[in-house]
Amino acid sequence: MDTDTRIAGAVARAVIERLTAADGDTRWLLAPPICYGASGEHEGFPGTVSVGTPALRLWLVEYGRSAANWASRLVFLNGHGGNVEALAAATALLRYENRDAAWLSCLAAGGDAHAGHTETSVLLHLSPEVVSTEHVLPGNSAPLAELMPQLRAGGVAAVSEVGILGDPTTATAAAGARIFADMVDDCVERITRWTANRDGMLT
Repeated sequence: MDTDTRIAGAVARAVIERLTAADGDTRWLLAPPICYGASGEHEGFPGTVSVGTPALRLWLVEYGRSAANWASRLVFLNGHGGNVEALAAATALLRYENRDAAWLSCLAAGGDAHAGHTETSVLLHLSPEVVSTEHVLPGNSAPLAELMPQLRAGGVAAVSEVGILGDPTTATAAAGARIFADMVDDCVERITRWTANRDGMLT
């Protein structure tokens, strides 16, 4: 139930270590994670708890306003696609208010969408004890763009009876280590460049 938070937290810790090692004069602080977000698309499955986009957006705005009183720069590191709308809106507002805030997601090039090869591999690398490999089975592996109309209309349950978008049966810890390293590299590069688009996402 904490896959997205667990992965984003591990990426954030690794990013902080890299940034600190590269620039010892800058003090990088890692805040505790926000463990609940906008996950309404998964509410067809038990265990889902979603606070929704409006609540998450407000939380991020108020968090950013407070943190910006003492932090010269603020970055939100996201681990869940459903949070993007709230992140973009909140960060755009913070930037409009002249706060140096930005956001980015833990991305895996060519990765599947949910509980498939990508996430399962990364968890096998980070926390193998929480992965029940005896229960893995393939889900819907169609491209996310193809599934999006049905996803928007009926959530994940409309496109996958088991809630999986991808194929976790191919997951390995070795693949997870490579994917995780790529996520960290990507985040470090974007934060170092600090070039944000109109929604505050680092590019």
